[in-house]
Amino acid sequence: MTDTTTTLSAEEFYRLSGLVLNAMQRVIDGKPEAVAMALTVLLAEGHLLIEDVPGVGKTQLARALAKSLDCSVSRIQFTPDLLPADITGVSIYDQTTREFEFKPGPIFANVVVGDEINRASPKTQSALLECMEEHQVTVDGATYRLASPFTVIATQNPIEMEGTYTLPEAQRDRFMARISMGYPDAASEVAMLRDREQRSPLDDIEPVVGVDGLQAMIAYVHGVFVSPAVEQYAVDLVQATRRDPDLRLGASPRATLQLARAARARAALDGRDFVLPDDVDALAVPVLAHRLIATGRVASGGASSRASVPDVLARIVAATPVPLGAGR
Repeated sequence: MTDTTTTLSAEEFYRLSGLVLNAMQRVIDGKPEAVAMALTVLLAEGHLLIEDVPGVGKTQLARALAKSLDCSVSRIQFTPDLLPADITGVSIYDQTTREFEFKPGPIFANVVVGDEINRASPKTQSALLECMEEHQVTVDGATYRLASPFTVIATQNPIEMEGTYTLPEAQRDRFMARISMGYPDAASEVAMLRDREQRSPLDDIEPVVGVDGLQAMIAYVHGVFVSPAVEQYAVDLVQATRRDPDLRLGASPRATLQLARAARARAALDGRDFVLPDDVDALAVPVLAHRLIATGRVASGGASSRASVPDVLARIVAATPVPLGAGR
C-alpha cells in the first residue's frame, strides 16, 4: 500500500490515481469510463449512484473502489424491511451506567456501499439525506460527525423492475453523478469467463492508497484552477436547464457546485492543473441528468423521461456558447 501525509506533487497525484485505476480495472473488464467516473466522484468528495439492470457489475465496481483504499468500509443491503436506525445507529439504554449509549450504524465509515438502494422504502432512504449533505447524523437530539473523507456509492435497479421505489428528488440531488455500467462487449465477457472460473478478482485487490493519501489527493484536486470564464460556462449550462421548455425541473444550485468540483477532479486525473470547458461538457450528463425531470411532451411517444433527458442536455450543451480562451 502506498500512502502519503504531505502535499502532493502533480507526478505523485498521477501515480497514486493510476494505482487505484489499475486496481479497479483488474476487476471491471472493458469499462474504463465507469471506473474513471467512480474515482472522479470520490476525489471530488461526492456520492455516486450506479443504475443498471442486475448482473452487469454495479456492486463489483463499488467494492473494487472500496477495496483499493485502506480505509473503513461498510456495506448496507437495502431491503423493504430496513429501518432508518439500521443505517444511522441507535441509542441503547445501559443498565449499568443508567445512561443511553449511542451504537453507530454502518453509515459511520469512509466508504459506504449501498446495495440496491431503491429497494428500501422512501422513509429509510431519507435517513441518508443529512448524512450525504452535512456528513453528520442526528439521533435523539444528539449530532455525531461522520468519518472524513466520506462517500456513498449506491447501486440501484431501473425503477421499472419489480420491488423498487423511486428515489426522492432531494436524495437524487445529493448524488454527484449517476452512471450506468452497460453490458460488456464480447471480448470482455469471454475474458470474464476465463478469469473468474475459479476465483473472483476482488480477492486479489490490495489497498494501494490509505486515508492520509486519499485526503492528500482530495486536497490536490481542490487546488485545480477554474477560471471565471469556465465558472460562468458551468452556471450558464445549469441555468439553461431551468429555462428549457422540455424540462419541468431544472438543476439546482447544488448541481452547479458539484459540476465544478467534478470538473476539477476530471482535469486532475487528465494531468492538468486547470479546468477546460471540455471537462464541463463531458460531465454534463452524468452530473446533471438524474436531477432533471422532463415534461410530458418529451416523455410521450413511448420513451421514458429519463431516457430523453440526456438528449435534452446534449442539445443544451451544443447551444451554450463556449468561452474563448478558457483555461488557465
